[in-house]
Amino acid sequence: MIENLSLLQKAALLTGKSVWETYDFPQIGLRSIWLADGPHGVRKQLGSADHLGLGKSEKSTCFPTSAGLANTWDPQLAEEVGVALGAEAAAQDVDVLLGPGLNIKRSPLGGRNFEYFSEDPLLSGKMAAALVRGIQSRGVAACPKHYAANSQEKRRMASNSVVDERTLREIYLAAFGIVVREAQPRSIMTAYNEVNGVYANENPFLLKTVLREEFGFDGLVVTDWGGSNDIVAGIAAGSTLEMPCAGLDSARQIVAAVESGRLAEADVDARVAEILKLVAEAREPGTAPAVDQAAHHALARKVAARAAVLLKNDSSMLPLASGVKVAIIGDFAKTPRYQGSGSSLINPTRLDSFLDVVQESDLDVVGFAQGFQRDGTPDEALRVAAVELAGKAEVALLFLGLDEVAESEGIDRTTLALHPTQIELLAAVAAANPNVVVVLAGGGVVELPWLDKTHTLLHGYLGGQAGAGGILDILTGAVNPSGRLAETSPLALTDHPTAQSFPATGRNAEYREGLYVGYRYFATGDVPVAFPFGYGLSYTSFAYANLSATANQATLTITNTGEVTGADVVQVYVSRKTPGAHRPSRTLAGFVRVELEPGEAREVTVPLGTQAWQHWDVETSAWQVETGTWEVLAGANVGDLPLSASVEVTGTIEARTEATLPEVYRTGQVAEVSIEDFAGLLGYEIPTESNTNKLGPNDPLLNLVAAPSPLARFIGRKLIKRRTKFDALGKPDLNTHFQLNMPPRAIGKMTGGLVDQAMVGGLLRIINGNFLRGLGITVRAYFRNRKANKATLRELRGDN
Repeated sequence: MIENLSLLQKAALLTGKSVWETYDFPQIGLRSIWLADGPHGVRKQLGSADHLGLGKSEKSTCFPTSAGLANTWDPQLAEEVGVALGAEAAAQDVDVLLGPGLNIKRSPLGGRNFEYFSEDPLLSGKMAAALVRGIQSRGVAACPKHYAANSQEKRRMASNSVVDERTLREIYLAAFGIVVREAQPRSIMTAYNEVNGVYANENPFLLKTVLREEFGFDGLVVTDWGGSNDIVAGIAAGSTLEMPCAGLDSARQIVAAVESGRLAEADVDARVAEILKLVAEAREPGTAPAVDQAAHHALARKVAARAAVLLKNDSSMLPLASGVKVAIIGDFAKTPRYQGSGSSLINPTRLDSFLDVVQESDLDVVGFAQGFQRDGTPDEALRVAAVELAGKAEVALLFLGLDEVAESEGIDRTTLALHPTQIELLAAVAAANPNVVVVLAGGGVVELPWLDKTHTLLHGYLGGQAGAGGILDILTGAVNPSGRLAETSPLALTDHPTAQSFPATGRNAEYREGLYVGYRYFATGDVPVAFPFGYGLSYTSFAYANLSATANQATLTITNTGEVTGADVVQVYVSRKTPGAHRPSRTLAGFVRVELEPGEAREVTVPLGTQAWQHWDVETSAWQVETGTWEVLAGANVGDLPLSASVEVTGTIEARTEATLPEVYRTGQVAEVSIEDFAGLLGYEIPTESNTNKLGPNDPLLNLVAAPSPLARFIGRKLIKRRTKFDALGKPDLNTHFQLNMPPRAIGKMTGGLVDQAMVGGLLRIINGNFLRGLGITVRAYFRNRKANKATLRELRGDN
């Protein structure tokens, strides 16, 4: 088919035709492909299109977000969810489902952490691979994202992730490697940010060296929406498709680059072949069977129950006894917080609230009280009514959580605390009725200084459209909780190694903590936490025994020592005992979820393999395993590993110390790393940032407030004022957030061809104080672009 395409037609295939579609050429039998947002549902838009979850979309099952799904530690369940997602995408004639997201949770403040699995690359990769296998089993291409080192929302399109190669490979690329090797996704989405000074979408190291050559990826690479900086450089580096519709200016740039010799036509052909391969592998539109919405809702409820993590259960308050009198308190019981904001916003097929589903149970509900205003506004009347109701019940079920503005695409969290009004309500309710069960809603961890005010804490994460039913099943004992934290819950934000630097406010986001991400930091430095990585309670108990280990596997016996059926997650970690290259004190090497009847014992084997022992050796620029003595640790979570076994590992190199490594990286005390020590880890000086107030094509529009042009400063102030206004109302204006984080060059990528890069150059002159000349350039460029688009469109159609 490539031979039947002109150079211009091939170039057009590499940029979007619309917000969600690629170009089609019916004259040669080539249809377009349709891409749609995921990752915990299908967001295929109806009518007006956008990439921020603003416009309406078709109804789709809203499953628990990835942060909750990861708590199941159950790849088989994740694959079931993937099958359902693939079936719904196919039924809506979606060819590419944009997800799952598997960026590492570098900080608990990450605005999109609810969309991501874990702070650990092995758990992230295994869960994502399972989801991908499920999606693609229904003829729909999955699209893992955002590749790579995309850790913050602030300045996300104008940020440079500065990270040493070993950390980049072992932490931020490893999960993508697992997905590619184990699930063969047909597409991958690149990140907005630069990685060590080169945009991810045009980074030869990321796309060619690692993704295509080392991981063996042979599919389509697509930009994030508006994430293309230089389409020619992207194609040369291995990026396939620029989205959304950037207009035909991009196609003309490709043609000109080939004709001038800047770009090899062979690279264009390779990228076009990736598009054609995806089309060939896609399901024929209109052939998918109808979706069983009731079955998918039931699956969503099952996942929600598995995803919830029981963090505290003093006096075995749960499960609730039959017929117990309960007061239901908290706004989230009536209006559930079940998903995050942004491009993943799903229009659910139905939505259960706890007040709805509690009628299914035999609990004796004495009443409901809202208790607090969702946005944190004090309301004494609501508090008084809730306290009065609590005194009438045997148990007070208190539904607390994070509101919508707290977790959203485009906005990082500013705190780990709940609104003070919720904490004050908890204290007042506990004084009136000490039998309090707190049910928490949110896509991540929160600070828990109020933990002593409640007997029980159940974190439901963001449970999707059936989350309320899943919570009810756990409260009543219909389901025995088996969720385990996929992230560390710190005592306070200030305990986290990124607390002083996240999110970065300038161009450089410096990953000074290196390898010590999440539990790797807390375990190595013996830093106390509220709840460790992997933690979660059950209504039964488990015992571990008889650990034996080799370099290839660990085997142990797990016994259900309680009185009810339950499931536990056996977690295996490794720790090097002999001196060698710096590394965290323990790293997750494998896991398996096991369901057991009361009194049942089972021998389980957890594969280890080379990945458990290897590290990226900077000196040889290769993966190496150090010969020496290692310890295999097994147990319930990273802080509770009662079993250990010594293993002699024969490696590829002898263990060696790193003579020039700064001491903070040997000890893991990385909460405050100096710029000199970070440069020592990098092996080069940290890039400096420009101090000029003039905007360049890749500076964020939030810098308009300091631009030379009074008009630009006025527009910048208006945008910030609008952002502040809607944030204060608890309804963030995602479009304004996106605009403020967007660089000027993205205007040429997000306006459907109305603005080209020449016009962007003119606008920059206006912004930087040269109004008349900039206006002239912009106007002339506009008419040239308009004329060129018409001519290009005629050529594509074959019109004379």
